[in-house]
Amino acid sequence: MMVSVGMLAALFLIGAAGGGLSGLLGLGGAIVLVPMLLYIPPLIGVGALDMKAVSGITIIVVFASSLAGLSVQNKNKLVLKKLVVIMGVTAVVAAFIGAVYSNRSSSKTLLLIFAVMSAFAAVVMVLPNKESDEDVILSDIKFSKPKAALISTILGFIGGMVGAPGAYIFTPLMIYLLKIPTKVAIGSTLGIAFVASISGAIGKLITGQVPYVMTAVVVISSIPAARICAGFTKKIPAPVLRKALAVVITLATVRMWMDVMGY
Repeated sequence: MMVSVGMLAALFLIGAAGGGLSGLLGLGGAIVLVPMLLYIPPLIGVGALDMKAVSGITIIVVFASSLAGLSVQNKNKLVLKKLVVIMGVTAVVAAFIGAVYSNRSSSKTLLLIFAVMSAFAAVVMVLPNKESDEDVILSDIKFSKPKAALISTILGFIGGMVGAPGAYIFTPLMIYLLKIPTKVAIGSTLGIAFVASISGAIGKLITGQVPYVMTAVVVISSIPAARICAGFTKKIPAPVLRKALAVVITLATVRMWMDVMGY
């Protein structure tokens, strides 16, 4: 398949934007990449990608950019490994079960549930939250393991049924339900996104659903962008990060409700 220079240039810029936001805000990346890949190329007249190609590109980019951002966040001591293991593994298992049982529920009902959860996440991100912006010691952070497992099970199951992992919802729930400091929640969410993307990336690759040239271009720009922007997470005040996350989550929520309402 021949790809135009204009399309490759657009994909390069989209990858940089998606990777940067992923690294900075602890997003899996799909929340930003999917709409950008779907709407920007035709908007600027360089061609269009169907959802199959977009999903194939996105899962590989999420895997690569989350790993790149995770390595920086781990170096900055912003990744709570126990939390990543508990929530990452339970989310993957729950997502698999949700995917298997997805044909037993109305897709619109599932999307509605996910949209409500996304709206809740957007609201809690703007609620007042007393938090010191000083560096935290990971070993001092305590959280409820059963509550963490329950949260990731619910999110993973619904995400598996809807077909959208929703990694961006993990961060608000970590902050407000598990009382994890904002920057550590962001770093740890990247770890969960990485774990959750492994099986999906393997599945897309072995079934030939990845357009290699286009994916390579997006990955090449997303990895350095994720690493660079992840380095800023530690320097930016926690309230600013929360507001930025609130904006991104709100935009995603609006898009979901448009889908729910049939627009």
